[in-house]
Amino acid sequence: MRIEKSVTSISWIPSEAMTGMMKLPMDLGISHYDDPLPDHIDSLEDLRQNDRFRFANELRAWIDVEDDEIVDAGYSGGGHIGATTIAIGPGSVTIPAVPFPDLRDEPVIENGVAKFRQTAGGRTGAPMPRTVSRPPFVQITAPTAWTTLDLMISLDGATSFEVVGASPFPRHWIYDDNDDLAAKSGLIDYSSWSKEYFGDNTPWGDVDSPAMVTEVETALERELSAHIMRDEHKAEIRMLGEGERLTEEGSPGDELYLLLDGVLSVEVGGEKLAELGPGAIVGERAILEGGTRTSTLHAITPVKVAVATASQIDEHRLMELAAGHMREGS
Repeated sequence: MRIEKSVTSISWIPSEAMTGMMKLPMDLGISHYDDPLPDHIDSLEDLRQNDRFRFANELRAWIDVEDDEIVDAGYSGGGHIGATTIAIGPGSVTIPAVPFPDLRDEPVIENGVAKFRQTAGGRTGAPMPRTVSRPPFVQITAPTAWTTLDLMISLDGATSFEVVGASPFPRHWIYDDNDDLAAKSGLIDYSSWSKEYFGDNTPWGDVDSPAMVTEVETALERELSAHIMRDEHKAEIRMLGEGERLTEEGSPGDELYLLLDGVLSVEVGGEKLAELGPGAIVGERAILEGGTRTSTLHAITPVKVAVATASQIDEHRLMELAAGHMREGS
């Protein structure tokens, strides 16, 4: 019997992801950020054809099972490359990205589980002149973007995955074997990516970068996030350094926060209850419960948040959001 399973990462550029001079083409509309990806993949090829992502790593693999034993295993799937669309006058030009060869370890079969590892990625085809931290000190081609994924398939068809490594830019969303959004990279670091990750300083030169992966926010948070970022009142963007506090338990507060980038720790009574990643919305309980913060939120990494007010969100939606955030009783 053959069993085939998958895990897929899709890499895309969210709004507010760029820094420095490279943000200018985005702001001028010469290039573009990407719209948020769907919660479920109906067709990876349709997403690619519609310029919805920059790279995708589809680790699809199979095992053959006979007499309660894995007798063979192999890969299918592979990397998918997107494109960069650049506005030129009244028109535009789409430049295909440059794929690198997929890197695959030989499947390892132990104790009724087959383990697969695949790295896929490349670089955009559009020029990206910039200074870098080592010779030649100036690069014209873009840095390299990638993910390295592990997929484990058991005799009974059960699966698990791990994001072993990933480039610090752009955002990476991970989809499970049901093609549902299951995890996401927690931090974008455009500055280090643009200066460091090219040439041998990539998996194709035997250097990977550890990935910080966070849980997926709720569908309600994704809906409210789109509303906050597209509301007629332009959201204030606030930055926190590593270790800084966004809120203090017991202190007054009337702002709502959408976590755009980075990882926040949630603490109540000095006890750490959760870690939150991009897409999470926090602060609603103070708005609903008398204006007093019910938890301390501090930045585990550098953090970027969009600040919203209670008037921007329907109270019933805030109550629904708060009901899912009662972490003290979990």
